[in-house]
Amino acid sequence: MSTITPKSPAVRVTGIRAGYTAVDVLRGVSFAVDPGEIFAIVGPNGSGKSTILRVLGGTMRPRAGTVEICGRAIESYDRRSLAKLAASVAQENIVAFRFTVLEIVLMGRAPHLGAFRFESHADVAIARKALAGFDLLELAHRHVEELSGGERKRVFLARAIAQEPRVVLLDEPTAYLDLRHVAGIFAHFRELATEGGLAVVATLHDLNAAAAYADRVLLLKDGAAVAAGTPFEVLTEENLRHVYETEVYVGRNPATGALAIFPAART
Repeated sequence: MSTITPKSPAVRVTGIRAGYTAVDVLRGVSFAVDPGEIFAIVGPNGSGKSTILRVLGGTMRPRAGTVEICGRAIESYDRRSLAKLAASVAQENIVAFRFTVLEIVLMGRAPHLGAFRFESHADVAIARKALAGFDLLELAHRHVEELSGGERKRVFLARAIAQEPRVVLLDEPTAYLDLRHVAGIFAHFRELATEGGLAVVATLHDLNAAAAYADRVLLLKDGAAVAAGTPFEVLTEENLRHVYETEVYVGRNPATGALAIFPAART
């Protein structure tokens, strides 16, 4: 596995342009994410958030620009090597067969297994630790199709952590989750980032979640970066009015001091 120094970004993106047709969805986007950092990507529907994650995950090749994961160009990795470093969780995760929760999470160990090798006791222990981190141990032997949408989301987050990546790419990780589990998963990712140096890149519709949990935020509009920096630097009324084309109010949560963002009341 590649090593990274504390000063080396876990992810570096420089001037990427990418799209699905002749028209670019991403237009010259650049940013870097350090080990141990939670980095949120926000913006309206169609602004290019999910496309960035596809580029970072290696499933879409940019037309221009460069992407580095742990100090190496992404195209220099084979699929197994990249999967040891970067794990992705999509917005929707479809399961075609009747797998249990534990079986799904054990799939995260696949990049670490050789040909014809079955999971060891150590692999099962890693999977169970990942389940525990998302409060799922008691569901380990339930079939995944029997779970609620929020429970399924947490199962696939656990599968990503069982992969033991250096970088985790999360597309709307708070979808289907109640307030308790939103707070819980971000607390767990904060722990993994702080103690293990995990770099977390998450697209979010919820601006308050980005304000509360992200170290830095990238704000997109029409495939281009409008601002990048701390939540206080990026999630300003001026920036949000420009990007979302609506009036917003940005204040402070009196309990935590974090930003509190609301659409302005219509009169």
